[in-house]
Amino acid sequence: MALAVLDRAARQAHWLLVAGLLIGIASPTLALMAKPWIAEMIAAMLFLAALRVGPKRLIGAKADFSRSLGVALILQLALPVALYFMLSASGISGPLLLGLMLMSAAAPISGSPNLAIIMGGDPAPSLRLLAVATAILPLTAIPVFWLSPALGTPAEIFAAAARLLAVIAVAVTAAFAVRAKFLPDPDQNQTRMIDGLSAILMAAVVVGLMSAVGEALFEDPRALAFNMAVAFAANLLLQIAALIVARRFFNGADAVAFAIAAGNRNIALFLTALPAAVTDPLLLFIGCFQVPMYLTPMMMGRIYRRVTARQTS
Repeated sequence: MALAVLDRAARQAHWLLVAGLLIGIASPTLALMAKPWIAEMIAAMLFLAALRVGPKRLIGAKADFSRSLGVALILQLALPVALYFMLSASGISGPLLLGLMLMSAAAPISGSPNLAIIMGGDPAPSLRLLAVATAILPLTAIPVFWLSPALGTPAEIFAAAARLLAVIAVAVTAAFAVRAKFLPDPDQNQTRMIDGLSAILMAAVVVGLMSAVGEALFEDPRALAFNMAVAFAANLLLQIAALIVARRFFNGADAVAFAIAAGNRNIALFLTALPAAVTDPLLLFIGCFQVPMYLTPMMMGRIYRRVTARQTS
């Protein structure tokens, strides 16, 4: 029974995530109940992602690792720093600037390999980039935190980065230990169970992240519309720009993986490291940003399938 439920959740993951979005928006009370557990659920998602992949597949060949590291540094370090100076020069400040900075500094969402599969791509490059990007996130985030005084003093910045590193290290280490002890070579049913659990957790996280969206829908629809427009623009522009650039240097599978990662960032991961006083004003933007992420297969699926098809033809 449990296997059937988890298998169905894995197969219907996209629609499960959309359901999470709708439930969180339609039921602010339920969203507020899930909100205090967001950090723990995100840590559990990291655990499941590492459990599914295992240490060997994450590393790949030396060239694959170097390529992923270079892309991660561009996406999580060069891009947010450049974005900071561009937005500051344009007069943008406050929660919007901070939200865009944290978004561009975040690692890809843990579901990016699943997005690649849904759109006909190879999940391996997405898995590798996810692992590398998440591993270096505490280091690449430090310059971004430093540029944003709202995140705290230098001591608080390093403390936040250390907490983030601790969350990642504990989740990944525990996952690798469990895999070595109980799942050295998981079969298809076991993999589907992990995927089903991941989908359910992602949907639950989305419900919690929609707390501010549901409230704004009734109390401040203008702010909701603005944040939603910014979220869609940031997500799609980053994906399209990354795809155009990546196609010039990489094969189709890598280009699709890097483009998905560029626009679909795990900004919610920062909720595990930053105090509520900093993140609460950002929850509306963070919630809005979940919508284009989980609608990526509908918006970009045809384009990504064409890129993948050209590689195989």
